[in-house]
Amino acid sequence: MASERIDEDVSRGGGFAREVVEIVKTVGLALLIALVLRVAIFEPYTIPSSSMEPGLVTGDYIVVSKWPYGWSRASFPFNPPLFSGRFLGRSPARGDVIVFRLPRDTNEVYIKRLIGLPGDRVQVKAGEVFVNGKPIPRQRIGLAEDHDAPGRIVPRVVETAPSGKRYVTFGGSADGEGDNTDIYVVPQGTYFFMGDNRDNSLDSRWPKEVGVGFVPAENLIGRAEVVMWSWREGSSLLKPWTWLKLDFSRFFERVR
Repeated sequence: MASERIDEDVSRGGGFAREVVEIVKTVGLALLIALVLRVAIFEPYTIPSSSMEPGLVTGDYIVVSKWPYGWSRASFPFNPPLFSGRFLGRSPARGDVIVFRLPRDTNEVYIKRLIGLPGDRVQVKAGEVFVNGKPIPRQRIGLAEDHDAPGRIVPRVVETAPSGKRYVTFGGSADGEGDNTDIYVVPQGTYFFMGDNRDNSLDSRWPKEVGVGFVPAENLIGRAEVVMWSWREGSSLLKPWTWLKLDFSRFFERVR
């Protein structure tokens, strides 16, 4: 009888150990799949500022696709020095909304709209953006209230990129900071970005020491595709009691 109890206890102990091993394997496989998906296909981000208004507002939770421009070290968490350049790299199009690593600090991630490709000449005059001497076509469509700053009234302007993509910006003023610039010649292998909230965006109009400057191609992470959901002001993942403060009007909105 004693021998049977010992055998039974050993059997139970072995079964428990096997269950632990299976659980560890399952969790490890799930984490590996999640990492592969995050590196190769999609990655989520939360919009922390109003620089891309009106298309993206503070609290938007967006999905970014990784494959449109190929992959680089920037595609991986923490930007590890695995290789240089881009694997299966493809050129983005003017007008794309892109997530990238900040040149002066690759731990910081920014999102802006692509304005200038390598070799382009970009200039802002009286709030109007010129690329290679030609103004980006734009049309004023009235006034709106700033989503993040109620009471601030700004002009809504539709711009049309050379690709034909149309998007709405908060039009820059004629004499604000960054509304009249020198000509920027975009170096090879880099890109020029601007925020859609033209008078409230730190972007490539300012040198990398204080702003964004020219962004190397290998710093691109991916293209913003869709707003999955959006939290209103005051909401936080760290504050569960605020999780229901959602802006349902922005759910599944395409990033244009």
